Order: sequence, then structure tokens, then C-alpha cells
Amino acid sequence: MSHKRIPKRKAAIAVGGVVALGAAAILLPNANASQDGASDGVVAAPKTLKAGDASDLATRLAGTLGDAYAGAWYDGEDKRLVVNVVRGENTMALKVRSAGAEVRWVDNSTAELQAGAGTLKSEATIPGTSWAVDPRTNKILVTADSTVTGDKWDQLESTVESLGSGMATLKKSAGTFRTFASGGDAIFAGGARCSLGFNVTAGDGSPAFLTAGHCAAAGDEWSDQQGGPPIATVDQALFPGAGDFALVTYDDPATEAPSEVNVGGQTVPIVQAADATVGQQVFRMGSTTGLADGQVLGLNATVNYPEGTVTGLIQTDVCAEPGDSGGSLFTQDGLAIGLTSGGSGDCTVGGETFFQPVTTALEAVGATLGDGGAGAGGQAGGQEQGAGQEAGAQDQTGAEDQAGGQDAGAGQAGAGGQDMQDGTGTGSGRHSGQDSGLSRTH
Repeated sequence: MSHKRIPKRKAAIAVGGVVALGAAAILLPNANASQDGASDGVVAAPKTLKAGDASDLATRLAGTLGDAYAGAWYDGEDKRLVVNVVRGENTMALKVRSAGAEVRWVDNSTAELQAGAGTLKSEATIPGTSWAVDPRTNKILVTADSTVTGDKWDQLESTVESLGSGMATLKKSAGTFRTFASGGDAIFAGGARCSLGFNVTAGDGSPAFLTAGHCAAAGDEWSDQQGGPPIATVDQALFPGAGDFALVTYDDPATEAPSEVNVGGQTVPIVQAADATVGQQVFRMGSTTGLADGQVLGLNATVNYPEGTVTGLIQTDVCAEPGDSGGSLFTQDGLAIGLTSGGSGDCTVGGETFFQPVTTALEAVGATLGDGGAGAGGQAGGQEQGAGQEAGAQDQTGAEDQAGGQDAGAGQAGAGGQDMQDGTGTGSGRHSGQDSGLSRTH
């Protein structure tokens, strides 16, 4: 079968999913990058930082502080990095302040929190559960979905209690943890569909894109039209296990695959891949729920899906609906953060959504992303996209009415002709045909 070349317009649309429900206008304001300095030998007040710069600083301080470091988070209101320092480590606290971050004294060390997570893994790996360290509370946030009841709930609760007072919190989610799958406009294989995350350059220099690993269960060949000829082939995929990602290469090596996300008529340039920071504002684009925003709640999350356990994910308060698996998670200044994996809830009641870190996926598959081929672990070099871009997209209703309401997991993708798609929104809900900027809405 001959393969067609994808026009630049179509490749750009595939980056973030074809449809941006209600994304009527986008404004990318310049982030505040001013910094407070020190004078007269006095330790400077905490610096005002962009989220990407805060992530860089947190990484450097983690290496400097050693056992005294107990995580960090980004205060989006004051634009400051808050670093947890184990109580009593006064010398290390001075280093944090000198670097321009705010110190917060805590009792639980990183090692203790990791040990607690290890106990949960060995004694409470129950489908429908997840856990991640929340640096804002200095505790492990354990979540159980609606399927965890009876003996399973008792087992989970007793395990959390065994960790000791002040080590973990347990909450119940109204929904069910699943990879999001249903019908919609995106990329197709074997009667299934997903959203494309980010265009990248494969290790051999060929054009490719990243999406969710569980999408690859639908088939190796993907099309940009339902029932259309294949335009890309799965090269590598992982799900479940230490991630949920896939590298899919375009069949035509001349394909133009720009580094940008389509948000409904206009595009957001993607500069580099970056690691997420707790407290960071993020935007999610998917082919069902369109553009929505939320916050990062936890890192290195473990999620126990029905198909198996996935580790190393980003936990957010972004809502989720069938239709957006593999869709892009990014920031207003063009940092690629994650790929939609799964979660619980919907965009009416909210819920949790988990994302595969882009930096980890790039490193695993040997691909690069963004200007100059920024690859795994690359942080934004302070570049900002300060353009007032307008996107005239129609508000599409009925996003909840998906292909028979079926949720197809990775092991079911494509079976019986089910549509596979992955839907996410955000804790603030979808933008519905209104003028809205890439700004915090909750």
C-alpha cells in the first residue's frame, strides 16, 4: 500500500488532537521572570520564578541537599519554589535560601516516604488504587477508586495505618481508574482511536510522534482518518510497567511534523520537553474534551489499572473522559510535560488524571523534541511565547456521548470494533465556546 505525505497543516493538527472543544481564544502572556537579589551580605528573599526555572532549581537543590531534601513544589500564586528541608538541617536550609527558594521544615524525609511507598507496593497493589508523594503535605497521597470496597478497602486502609501517623492520607475517588477509550477524531488503528501527543524526531532522524503506550494495543499501523490508509507505524511501546508511552514513526520520511500543539484553529509552539513540578499549572489537549487546564498534584505516581500497574506517572487534578489517550500535557510557554495515560471521573464532577512524563518517554525511545532537538530532561531556556493568538473553534456539545459509552482498556483496544480514544479535561472544566486565555481558572 502506498503511503501519502501528510501536509504540514494536518501534521500540526495531529499533534494535540483534531478538535479543541470551546477553545475560542488563546493568550500566552509573558511569564514574570524577575528575580529578587541579595545585597549587603543578606540572604535574598525567595526569587520570583517561572515554573520551568523552578523545576531546574529544584533538581539542583535535590542534588546539593542530599538526605536533607524532602521534595519541592511551585507556589503559582507567588511564583516561588518551596523546598522541604528535614527539620534540624539548618546548614542545608541556608543553602536553599541562598539559592533563592523558600524553606519549609518537614518531618518526613524522602527516604522515609519512599519506604512507605514500597510498603504500599508490596502489601496493597490492588486494582483501582494509586499513590504518589505530595510535597505540599509531606505525605503519601493514597487514592482508591469506587471498585475498592470490602476486604480490598480494609487491606488498603490497614496498610496505610501501618505506615504510622503523619505518613500518608487516604481518599476515595467516585470514579474508576482506567485508560480512557472511546470514539472521536484523532488517530485510528483497527477500529480504535487515540490522540497524538507530540511530534518528535526519532533516533535515526525520521519524523515520529509520541502517544500513550496502551494505544499500541489496537494495532501497529495508524491512520489520520477512520478507515483510511496507514500513515504511521508503531516503533516502540510500553504498557503496563515503568511507563505508558509509544513512539510511532511516520511512514513517509518527508512528512513535515512541526513541534506544536493545535488548540482549535491556532497552534502553541512547543519549545522543549521539561519535567513537571508539583503546583505547576498545565494545559491538556485531547480530541474529545479539547483544551483544559489544571495543576500537578504529585510526581512518580503509581497507578494500578485493571490491565496492570504503571509507575513513574504525573498525578494532576485534570478531569478525564473517554476520548483523549495519548493527548498532550503542556505549559503556556511551550514546555512539553506529559502524555495522557488514564484516571477517574469526568469533566462534570472532576477527578484524577495521570500522565506519562515526556522526558522519560524521550529518553526511553531515544527521540528528541522541540527547537534544536531538546530531548529527555531538557528544560526550557527561559523562552516565552508571548503572542496573543486567537483560535476560532466551534463549541461541540455531547462530548460525554461516546461510542456506546464503552471504556476500552489497553488489553481491549480494537476488540470487537470498539473505538479507542482517551478523554481528559481539567479540574476547572472544559472551555465552552468562550474567549479564554491560557490562564488559571480555578
